[in-house]
Amino acid sequence: MILKGLFNIRWPTAALFDLDGTLVDSALDLAAAVDQTLERLGRPPAGIDQVRQWVGHGAAILIRRALAGKADWQPPNAADEAVFEDAMALFFQHYENANGQHAKVYPGVIECLNRLQQMGCPMAIVTNKPEQFVAPLLKQLKLDGYFKLIVGGDTLANKKPDPEPLLYAMEKLNGGPATTVMVGDSAADVQAAKAAGVPCVAVTYGYNFGNPVQALGANAVVDSLSELL
Repeated sequence: MILKGLFNIRWPTAALFDLDGTLVDSALDLAAAVDQTLERLGRPPAGIDQVRQWVGHGAAILIRRALAGKADWQPPNAADEAVFEDAMALFFQHYENANGQHAKVYPGVIECLNRLQQMGCPMAIVTNKPEQFVAPLLKQLKLDGYFKLIVGGDTLANKKPDPEPLLYAMEKLNGGPATTVMVGDSAADVQAAKAAGVPCVAVTYGYNFGNPVQALGANAVVDSLSELL
């Protein structure tokens, strides 16, 4: 993965990847679990199109958006918070069954990961998905052999767009800020990379709330990870 202008024609010393919307299209799994949760609460389903617009900030924000029926949910009152706690428990239950059932690896991902692995570049997953769901999804999609580290949304005190997960992963992989790359699909990924001082590649096909990733200020924007080869 030679990124001209980012690494001066050198391979990165570490590569950090977002998961949902970057390596894997998991929206169908998430939508199934969200809709089953809403059904159990006596609410209408959200549907795949809306869920695609809500993914990216972790399970808790996804469920708050689902309960509100929109992305810009309002802070809850006490009654809403009780419903939220019930909804989270239901969502985790349903998503455990749905995780990986319909998810697919995006085109170009395997080629990119294979090349990085061949070049001896250590890789990590840095996602806002709860950690308990990451390893099973990677195993289901046969991606588990590529990554030396998983950092989930609840692994540390903070999640993206805070830089803590990226700094933690970079340290564990013995990477340096100038030669570590973050690959993601959303504003949270780009903002975290900027705050960590790490170059960032953004993909155009993921979950960025329907907004163009070209406006996020990533160091490079690609339509497929195969373009990085």
